[in-house]
Amino acid sequence: MSRLLRLFPRPYAYRSCSHNAVNIQPTSVEDYFGVNSLFSVEDLFRARVHMGHVTGSIHPHMKPFIYGTRFGSTIIDLDQTALHLREALNFLAHIANRKGIILFVCRQPQFVHMTEVAALSSGEYAHCRTWSHKLFGDPRASYKCEVRLPDAVIMVHTKNGVKYDEHGAVVDAAKAGIPTIGIVDSDCNPNIISYPIPGNDDSIPSIRLYLDLFQKAILLGKEKRNENLRDG
Repeated sequence: MSRLLRLFPRPYAYRSCSHNAVNIQPTSVEDYFGVNSLFSVEDLFRARVHMGHVTGSIHPHMKPFIYGTRFGSTIIDLDQTALHLREALNFLAHIANRKGIILFVCRQPQFVHMTEVAALSSGEYAHCRTWSHKLFGDPRASYKCEVRLPDAVIMVHTKNGVKYDEHGAVVDAAKAGIPTIGIVDSDCNPNIISYPIPGNDDSIPSIRLYLDLFQKAILLGKEKRNENLRDG
C-alpha cells in the first residue's frame, strides 16, 4: 500500500450518492478493487506456475523465492508468488482506474496471440514485435509526433533473444520512469522489475492464467471508475 501512496500522492476521491455522503480514497483501502479473490494458490499450482528452470540456472536474486528442488528442477514458492501477484494486480487496477495506459510486451511466438487478445479485451495495448530503444527513449523519432508513453508496462517474459539477455523494454522503461510488472522465472533478475511476479514464464497454462488475471484486474479498475462516476 505504501508503494501505491508514493505513486499516487494526491488525494483521489469519489463521492458517494448516499444521504451520508463520504469521500473514499482507493489508496486508503487495502483491496479496493477486490483483486485478492481473483485466484487461489491452488489455481497457481494447477497452472504449473511453481515449475522453474533447472537448478544450475538459478539467478542469485531469485533464491528467496525458491521453495526447493525436485528432479533437478527448481520449485518456486507459490505463497510468495500469490503475494507478489496480488500486489501487481492491485497496482494494475489502480492504474486502469485513473485512465492510465497499459502496454503488454511479449516476444515469444507461442504467447503473442494470447498477449494481443488480453490487451485488446482489456482495452489496452500490446507490443509483440522486435523492440526498438527509440520507442521509449526517443518516441518522436519513432512516431514523428508527440505521443503519450504508457503508465505501466507488463512484461510477459523479461528475457529475450538468442543471448537470452534482459528484454530491452525492461531497461528502457526504467530509464523513462515507467513502472513494470514482470513474470520472473528462476533464472531471471527480479531486481530490475518494479513489481516482479516469481513464476513459470514458459508454460502455456501459466501464461494464460497471468494474462487472464491482468485482464480482469484492468477491467475491475475501469468498472469501478465508471460505477463511481455514475453514482456522482
